[in-house]
Amino acid sequence: MRTRDYVIVFVCLALMAGLLYAAGAQLDYINAQRQAMKIVINPPLENAPPSLAFATVAMGAFRGLVVDILWMRADKLKEEGQFFDARQLAEWITKLQPRFAAVWEFQAWNMAYNISVAIPATQPEQRWRWVKNGYELLRDEGIPLNPKSIPLYRELARILQHKLGGVSDDAQEYYKLQFAEEIGPLLESQDNALRGDDNQYLEALIRAAGEWSQIARDPNVAGFIRALRAADASFTSEEDFVRNYLALRQEDSARSSADKTPAPADEARPVSKFKPAALEVLNAYRGTDALQRFDLFAKAYQLRHVWKLEPVLMQRISQRYGPINFQDPNQHFPMDWRHPDSHAIYWAVKGLEIAKENKDREIGGEEVNTDRMVLHSLQNLFRYGKIVILQGWEDRGQQAQNLSQQAQRVLRKDIYLGPEPRFFDSYEKAYRAVFAKYGEDRGRAEAYENGHRNMLKNAVLLFYQAGLRTEAQKILNELRKQHPTFEEFKVSLEQFAKNRIVEELDGLGITDAGEQIASLLINAYGLYAVGDDNAASTNEQLSQQVWDYYKAKYGDNERIDLPPMRLLKWIALNQFLTNDAYPPYIRENLLRRIKEEKPDLFKELQQAGEEVRKQVEQLQKAQKQ
Repeated sequence: MRTRDYVIVFVCLALMAGLLYAAGAQLDYINAQRQAMKIVINPPLENAPPSLAFATVAMGAFRGLVVDILWMRADKLKEEGQFFDARQLAEWITKLQPRFAAVWEFQAWNMAYNISVAIPATQPEQRWRWVKNGYELLRDEGIPLNPKSIPLYRELARILQHKLGGVSDDAQEYYKLQFAEEIGPLLESQDNALRGDDNQYLEALIRAAGEWSQIARDPNVAGFIRALRAADASFTSEEDFVRNYLALRQEDSARSSADKTPAPADEARPVSKFKPAALEVLNAYRGTDALQRFDLFAKAYQLRHVWKLEPVLMQRISQRYGPINFQDPNQHFPMDWRHPDSHAIYWAVKGLEIAKENKDREIGGEEVNTDRMVLHSLQNLFRYGKIVILQGWEDRGQQAQNLSQQAQRVLRKDIYLGPEPRFFDSYEKAYRAVFAKYGEDRGRAEAYENGHRNMLKNAVLLFYQAGLRTEAQKILNELRKQHPTFEEFKVSLEQFAKNRIVEELDGLGITDAGEQIASLLINAYGLYAVGDDNAASTNEQLSQQVWDYYKAKYGDNERIDLPPMRLLKWIALNQFLTNDAYPPYIRENLLRRIKEEKPDLFKELQQAGEEVRKQVEQLQKAQKQ
C-alpha cells in the first residue's frame, strides 16, 4: 500500500472518530429534548426498589418481560383484594411501558372503584380524593402519553358518567357537589355584558389569550399584573399566578355573598390566604377592561391546562348536544359543564374524533361502546341534568357530653339534580345518527330500537310530570306512529302516565301502592319547596290519579287498606319534614309556603294529623285494656 493510501485511511479514521465524538456529545441533549417532548417510549424508572431498578437496566431489551411479570403479579393482587399493592405495581408498569394503554385503564379503575370504596362512606372527602385521582390519572397522564388510544378516552368518560354521574356509590352526592364547586367558578362571567348569555361567554373564552406570554404582553393588562405582584408575593411566580388569582376571586365572591346573606353572629369569617393589598388591587381594577381581559384569560387557561378542556370543542359539543330552546329548536344552549355527564360526552366525542382523524377502523367494539357512552350520557342529562346548589346556615349540635356548649352554626351546601327536558331533542338527533351508523347490523340495530322505545316511554312520563303536556303528547304520538300495533300507546296521555306508574306495582301489595303515591307527593313537596310550582302541581295530580286507579280497581274491599288521600298527604309531608336528606332551610321554606299560599291544604293536613293522633290514642287504650 502506498503512502498516499495510508494517509487517506488515517484521515478517514480520524474524521470518523471526530464525528462519533461529536454525535456522542449531542446524545444527552437529544435525550433531554425527547424527555421534554414526551416521546420517550421507555423512560427511566423512578422511586422503584433497587432490585426492580437493577433488573430493568440489566435486562435491557428484556424490559417487556419484566412488565409481563409485574402485570401478572398486579392482577393476582387485585383478585386477592390487595388494591393498594396492586396500584403500586401498576404505577411501575406505567413508568416502564407508558405506551401500554391497558395498565393506565387498570390503574384508574382501581383507584376510582376499588380503593375508594375501601374507605368508609363516613369519610366522603377521602373517597373523593381517590375517585379524583383515578380520572385525573387518565386525563393528565395516560391520554397525553397515548393520545390515539380510544379505550382511554372511553374509560375516562365511563368513570365520569358512572362513578360521578351515577348513584351507585354511597358518597355520590358529595362527588357531584365537589366536582360542580371546583369547575363552577370557571363558567361564570365577571363581565356584566356577558352574564345571562352563556353562548357569548364561551365565545369570549375562545377569543381570550391562550398563553401567559400573550396576556403579559397586553399593555392594558400588564399594569394589573404588576400591581398584584407588588401587593402580594403569592403572585410572583408565573406558574402560580393564575391559580392564586382565581382563588382571590373566589374569596372576593364568597365575601360578597356573605354580605348579602350574613352569617350568624357566632360564626367567624375564614382567614384569607392573601394580603389585604391584593384585594385592594382587585377593587381598584373592578369594572375595567384590564380585569375583564385577564379574568377571561385566567379561566380559559385553567380550563385548557388543568381541566384539559378546549373551549372550541366545548362550543362544538354544545352546538350539537346542548339543551334546546323550546321556542326555537334549532338553537342550542351550552352544556352545563358542572355536570359529570357533560364531561363524559366531551371525552367520548374527542376519542371518536381522534379515531376518525387517524382512520382507525380496527377499534371495533370500542367505537360502539364510545358511541353508546354519548347516548347514555344524554339520557342521564335528560333525566337529571338540571343542577341546583342550595346553601343555608344550620345548627350542628354537640355530642352528649358537650350539651352544655352552644351548638355550632355551620354553612351547609347541598346539590340536587332534576330532569332537564330540553335535552330530549339532542338525544333524538344523536340516536338517529348512531342508528344510521350501525343500522346495517340488524342485531345491533334491534338493541338500539328497544332502548330508544324505552327512552321514549320514560320521556312521556317525565314531560308529563314536569308539566310539559304538549311535549309529552308529541312523544306519545310518535310512539303510536312507530308502533301502531302496541295497545299501550292507544290511550290518552293522562291514562298512559298513570299506567306507567301503576304497571310497576301490579304485582305488588297495596302497601307498595301507598308508598308510591307518597313518593309522588314527597317529590311534589320538594319541587314546591324550591319554587318549581308547575311540576309540583303535576306530580300532585298524578298521585291523585294513581290513588283513584287503585280505589276503582279494588273498590271497598275491606281487605285492601289504602289510606285516604288526605292521610297520604300528611304522611308524605311528615316524611319530607323529617328527612335529613333535605336541609332544614328547605323544609322550613316548604312549611312557610304551604301556610301562606295554601291555607286550605294546611288546614286539611292539620285535620289529617289530628285523625292520626286520635287513632293512636284509641289503639293505646285498647292495648291497655
